[in-house]
Amino acid sequence: MAAPPPRRLFRAVAAPRRRSGRKRRPGAPRGGGEQGGADGPPRPAPPRRRAASSSSGLAPPSRADRASSGPLIRSLGPTPSTWLSRDITREHSILGMFSELKFPVPWGHVAAKAWGPSEGYPVLCLHGWLDNANTFDKLIPLLPRDRYYVAMDFSGHGLSSHRPAGSPYHFLDYVSDVRRVAAALQWRRFTLMGHSMGGCVAGMFCFLYPEMVDKLILLENLGFLLGPEDTEAWLKSKRMVIDRLLSLEAKQQTPKARSPEAALQRLLEANRHLTAEGGAILLQRGATETPAGLVYNRDMRVHMQSRESFTVEQCVKLLQKIQDRVLIIIAQDGLLVPHNLDSTNHVVKALWEAFESTLKQHIQLVEVPGSHFVHLNEPEVVSGIIGNFLTAQNTRARL
Repeated sequence: MAAPPPRRLFRAVAAPRRRSGRKRRPGAPRGGGEQGGADGPPRPAPPRRRAASSSSGLAPPSRADRASSGPLIRSLGPTPSTWLSRDITREHSILGMFSELKFPVPWGHVAAKAWGPSEGYPVLCLHGWLDNANTFDKLIPLLPRDRYYVAMDFSGHGLSSHRPAGSPYHFLDYVSDVRRVAAALQWRRFTLMGHSMGGCVAGMFCFLYPEMVDKLILLENLGFLLGPEDTEAWLKSKRMVIDRLLSLEAKQQTPKARSPEAALQRLLEANRHLTAEGGAILLQRGATETPAGLVYNRDMRVHMQSRESFTVEQCVKLLQKIQDRVLIIIAQDGLLVPHNLDSTNHVVKALWEAFESTLKQHIQLVEVPGSHFVHLNEPEVVSGIIGNFLTAQNTRARL
């Protein structure tokens, strides 16, 4: 049975405007002189290229690397894999060539992968909790080819370094990761796209640095990590973060090694919205092959991250600051459709009501068939909607 068409909940995404002649890149200066200007970002500087490596992991940055202000390109080509089935690896290779990057930070590096021409208009892509940059592998090759897409791994995820010992993961740490990557790339203005928790990070970055973001795309996310309404529940959640961190440090457990099949099975059990193919793609970047088996790359401390709390009134006020430049895509079988929400999830339901009453005419929100990982499982369902939003010219030039 064919899937039903996407349902536009608020207002349709504007189709790209056709123009004759050579189109000026958004934010590009008119005429000669310095790149960039008051109306937009400079053209991103091409990353400094390094010799390709055949290793499937990222080596720690050298002393010279740490002193560099720009990203380092590790390799060009499909994600290396020695344990995935040939069919999955072959299909993954066809999706498009990309480059691996890493950005030196005080505790190691932030890893990323990039598609498209480095001179294209920049789009920074942010993955969800416990995921990695590979979550965009099937979507980005379907999007407009004149953009420069960079999908980063948050600290403690994918191929990025873990935070220093004794440090918990605070939500704002992920926001600072975004700021560091944007600074390393010398991006003054760009588009942000985030899935799930990555959408919350993207939303917070927009609220803190509105002058740096021209468009915001949220996949299965409303732009916030909403805290509990009850004061006692809020205090309990903060105490739990500290207690779990200390407990984890006391145990000093060695990461568990699993067979490729068991590692994939465990991932699918924890993510009922993932397909086997999608899970295998995430594991390509989310696990390291050792003599004993596959070991997940993620830092166990990300399970106890400290969140930022907002009231519904604060959420609405913040979203009003960036309205008319926001695209929200939710899946009919995802985590945010009102009729799927748990009866105790009062905060999200109240936010939905505020969307309907206050932001209805300004936020572009589309409901599509699919699950929480629709962008990975069935990217063609959302690629056209996102592509139109990226190329649309009839929205406000600034947030």
